Amino acid sequence: MAKKQDLGSLRDFLSILFKHKSKIVAIFLATVVTVTIVSFLIPPVYEAKSSILVKFGREYIYQPEVGDKSPLISINQEEVINSEINILMSRDLIEQVITGLKVENIYPELVEKSSPTITPIEAAILKFTKKLAVEGIKKSHVIELSFQHKNPEVAAKAVNLLVDLFKEKHLQVFSNTSSSFLDRQLISYELKLKESENKLEVFKQKNQVFSLDEQRSLLLKQHMELDTSLKNTLNHMYELQNKLSSLKGQMKTILENEPLYTQTERDKIITEAKGQLLTLQLKEQDLLRKYKETNKLVVNARKGIDLVKNFLKEQEKDISNKVRTGNIVYQELEKEKSKAEAELSAMFAKSATLRQQLSQIDRESQSLDLHEKELQSLKREQAINDKNYRNYVDKSEEARISEDLNRLKIANISVIQAAVAPIKPIKPKKALNIVLGAILGAVSGLGYAFLSEYTSQRISTPDEAEKRLGLPVLTAISYRENKD
Repeated sequence: MAKKQDLGSLRDFLSILFKHKSKIVAIFLATVVTVTIVSFLIPPVYEAKSSILVKFGREYIYQPEVGDKSPLISINQEEVINSEINILMSRDLIEQVITGLKVENIYPELVEKSSPTITPIEAAILKFTKKLAVEGIKKSHVIELSFQHKNPEVAAKAVNLLVDLFKEKHLQVFSNTSSSFLDRQLISYELKLKESENKLEVFKQKNQVFSLDEQRSLLLKQHMELDTSLKNTLNHMYELQNKLSSLKGQMKTILENEPLYTQTERDKIITEAKGQLLTLQLKEQDLLRKYKETNKLVVNARKGIDLVKNFLKEQEKDISNKVRTGNIVYQELEKEKSKAEAELSAMFAKSATLRQQLSQIDRESQSLDLHEKELQSLKREQAINDKNYRNYVDKSEEARISEDLNRLKIANISVIQAAVAPIKPIKPKKALNIVLGAILGAVSGLGYAFLSEYTSQRISTPDEAEKRLGLPVLTAISYRENKD
C-alpha cells in the first residue's frame, strides 16, 4: 500500500514514465501500427438498408366463415409488427433469397470449402441470418431491415429480393384459400334452396295453402258472417212457427162451411124475394075474402106463392154456394198460412245450407291447423337454405375479390426506401480503429511501465531506499556511464 501511494505522486509518476519511456513508446507504436495494418487488411463490409410500411388492410380483417357476424379488425400494432418481422426472418424466405441469388454468388467460400456435416445452402442460411437485422421502429408502422456483405451490389440485391419475396409470402400467409370450397358449398346450398322452394310450392298447390294468416282470417270472417246469418234465420223460423200456430188457431175458430154474406147481397136477393112473396100472400088473402079456395084466382095466387118460394130457395142456395167460396177472412188466413209455410220451408232450406257451409269452413280451418306445422317447417327450411345461400354468395364473392387482389400482388405492404448499393463500407472504420489503437497503445504502454515498476526489485530513488531499508540516506551520487 505504501508503494502504491508513492507511485501516485506526480514525481514518481514522471519518474516511471521517464524510466520506461522507450518501452512505452515501443508498445504504443507497435499497437498503432498493428491496428492500422489490420484495419487496411480487413476486407470492407457493406450494409444495404431498406424500410417498409405495414398498413392495416384487409389481411387483418377476420371474416367469419359462416353466419352474418360483423368482421373483426385486429388493431394491436405491436402484434402486427412482430408478426411481419417473424415472416421477414423466416427460414423459408431466407432460403428462397439464397436460392434466387445462388450460394456461389453470395458466399463462394462456402462452396469452395464444403463441409461434410452441413450443406452449403444450410451454412449460407445460418450466415445470412447472422448478417440480417430486422427491427420495428417504435411508435410507428415501419420495419427497417439491413444486410451486411462484402459486396455492396450483392447486399442491395439480397435486401430487395427479400422484400419482394416477403410481400408474396405475406399474401400467401394471409390469403384465404377457401374459394373453391365456398364455390362447392354455394352450388350445394343453391340446389337445397331450389329443392325446398319446390317442396313448399307443391305442398301449397296440393293442399291449397298459401297464406295461413290471411286464409285463417278470411275463414274466420266467413264463419262469423254465416253464423250471424244462421242465427237470424233461426230467429225468423221461430217467428214464422209462432205465426203459423196463431193462424191455425184463428182458422179453427172459423167454420169452413159457414156462409158469410155481405150486407149488399142480402138486400139484393133475400129481401127482394121475400118482398115478392109477401105481395103474393097479401093478394091470396084478399082473394080468399072474395072467393072460395077452389076459385081459379085463388089457385093461381097460391101457385105464384109456391113458385116464388121455390125460386127464393133456389136463389138463396146458389148465392150461399157462391158466397161460401169467396170467404174473405178465411181466404186471408189461408193466404197468410201458405205464405208463412212457404217462407218457413225456405228458411229450413237456408238454415240447412248455412249449417253445411259452416261445417265446410270448420273442416277447412281444421285442415289449415293440420297443415300449419308442416307448412311452417317447410318455410323454416326454405328460410335457412336461403340464408345459407346468401351468406355463401357473399363469402364466395369476398374470397374471389381477395384472390384477385392477391393475384395482382396488392397488399398492405409498401416499400418506403428500396435498398441501394452502399458507397461506403461500415467495416472497418479505419480512422476510428487508428484512434482506438492509439488509445489502446498508450494504455498498454503505461500499464506495462507501471506493472514493470511494481514487480521490479531494484531501488531507483533515495526515498525508496530509506523506505525499503529503514536506514537514513546520507548522500546520493549520480551515476554516469563511462563513454571512453
